[in-house]
Amino acid sequence: MISQTESFIEKELTITKYVEGTLLLPNKNDHNSLAIIIGGSGPTDRNGNQNFLKNNSLKKLAEALSSKGIASFRYDKRVVKQIKLGIIDENILFDDFVEDAISTITYFRNKNIFKKIYVIGHSQGSLVGMIAAKNRANGFISLAGAGESIDNVIIEQINKTAPQFNGDTKRILQAIKKGKKVKDYPPALKSVFREDIQEFMKNWMSYEPTKIIKELEIPILIINGDKDLQTTVSEAIKLKEARPNSQIAIIKNMNHVLVPITGNDLDNSKSYNELNRKISEELIENIVKFINTN
Repeated sequence: MISQTESFIEKELTITKYVEGTLLLPNKNDHNSLAIIIGGSGPTDRNGNQNFLKNNSLKKLAEALSSKGIASFRYDKRVVKQIKLGIIDENILFDDFVEDAISTITYFRNKNIFKKIYVIGHSQGSLVGMIAAKNRANGFISLAGAGESIDNVIIEQINKTAPQFNGDTKRILQAIKKGKKVKDYPPALKSVFREDIQEFMKNWMSYEPTKIIKELEIPILIINGDKDLQTTVSEAIKLKEARPNSQIAIIKNMNHVLVPITGNDLDNSKSYNELNRKISEELIENIVKFINTN
């Protein structure tokens, strides 16, 4: 399906049987650069939404880039299609998300339409994109990406929100890392450690972002908002320290869904399910500058 607005041409594309997404081509585009946008954790669709969280963060990002003359492709995570079809693959791994990202980059490389391809990975998508971009992309942008492996991120989050489960969390993660199935976890931690996602978790925690970013021999931009409730600025700094010649931008008042927040944490949380908020202009300025100069 193809549609057109004053700013861009919109095309629905199927890359593989797992990857379906939207290509935005600015009307005044010389096809120099394409930004491939990779979403975060959970059943996140191409627009950055989940079932009960509608904010259009990634759609807003793509459209904002189009207004600056940069083409983009964003896609549904494979689990989104599975949910729609009612056929969930319980054996899905983190590596499957990496495979989808690699397939997407390769697809556009083979088409030879764009002179340069940049990967923008948001949240979990930062690690996915970081791995996929190696030897394939011309530049990489980490957007609210973790600087530590997921097991350390979980330990830190539990320590902040439910410190009484610190011991259990460390014990369970160690067991999963060794390939053991864990059945004796506190009911309060079921959403994190239920048995059907433990293999996925093991696969995910095998990757350390700081080690991977060191191996990227392409320009890198690390972005985080100082109002991000999920990925703190310290995570961005860890990535920067691992790759000193990368660029870093800490966006004042920007939160995890890429919008400015001037209120409290409640206002911040509410924005995850508000469609009317505008994306951070400073974020777009930083991304556009990076792509246009690299």
